Amino acid sequence: MNLTFCAPCIFGLEGICANELKFLGLKNVRAENGRVLFEGDFYDLAKANICSRYAERIQILLAEFRAKTFDELFEGVRAVEWERFIGMSDAFPVKGSCLSSALMSVPDCQKIVKKAVVSRLSDRYMLSWFEETGAVHQIQFLIIKDKVSVLLDTSGAGLHKRGYRAESNEAPIKETLAAAMAELARVRPNHFVTDPMCGSGTIVIEAAMKAKNIAPGLNRYFAAERWSCVPADAFEQAREEAKAAVRQDISFRAEGYDIDDAALETAARNAEIAGVADLIRFEHRDLRDFKPAEGYQTVITNPPYGERLLSIEEAESLYRVMGERFIREKGKSYTVISPDDDFEKLFGRRADKRRKVYNGTLKCQIYQYFL
Repeated sequence: MNLTFCAPCIFGLEGICANELKFLGLKNVRAENGRVLFEGDFYDLAKANICSRYAERIQILLAEFRAKTFDELFEGVRAVEWERFIGMSDAFPVKGSCLSSALMSVPDCQKIVKKAVVSRLSDRYMLSWFEETGAVHQIQFLIIKDKVSVLLDTSGAGLHKRGYRAESNEAPIKETLAAAMAELARVRPNHFVTDPMCGSGTIVIEAAMKAKNIAPGLNRYFAAERWSCVPADAFEQAREEAKAAVRQDISFRAEGYDIDDAALETAARNAEIAGVADLIRFEHRDLRDFKPAEGYQTVITNPPYGERLLSIEEAESLYRVMGERFIREKGKSYTVISPDDDFEKLFGRRADKRRKVYNGTLKCQIYQYFL
């Protein structure tokens, strides 16, 4: 069965996500605003869920059409072959969003979509009522400028939930964004990575998983694993391939520093669960005591800022300290994320590269410095 898939991603990471999916061997990959589309079968669905570091989830794109009225929405949704995916006892909740469209009431659109799916399945299964006690098939709709996208979520919990972060500090960075920062910093199996403000350790853990080529979804489960339409061995095969691809002989190492001992304890536990504890050393150390190491070093960090833990004045003082400590030297690179438009001025020099991204709903920039 050839399907079209949609991989929503953080705005600003579409290119990185598309390149990854191409590298995984997926077909007809194309990046769009906030998402990447590709094509494949159920085995590709399993591979994308288990192996993607940057996608937020994997959805099946079932239909796209224009609708300005509830009748048009109903008919467009009813035309989808829902019986290919949803069994007689399966659950099929509906959620969605509307933006700049004639249809702007999300609750009303939810009711119409649900009604259309029930109508279609009632005809196919000769049932007037569905108990919905089986596997969950989350239906999602997105209506933007009267264009409707109808999707079926295959992931369940978002793909940023790798399974290793049982605990975190007060304001952690999303795992998908931390992984993207490691990719932008070009982390390789022989790198030495440092996060001088590591919090619960997400950045160094994602860097270590990337270096060791540990698939981010290797130790978690996905909604589509319970679907009767998905071959029983699809996820099993994808997991076995991912396990075989893990690198064992690497020289990668990482260090994470923080002034919060509780955060460091959490980071150590998270690294243990992620399977990279042997590659990372955590230590109580203030940023003001940071000194670049001898030789090559890749520094990646998400400093606290105005809306995250510190006052704006404290955050700006921290940026000045970073500018003093992150010295320009051959073999050193620095990758920093911040929402502060004055970061470069406070840091003391212009970045060699910048990229706009969103950390949750907060617009940020990733600043990179290197020789």
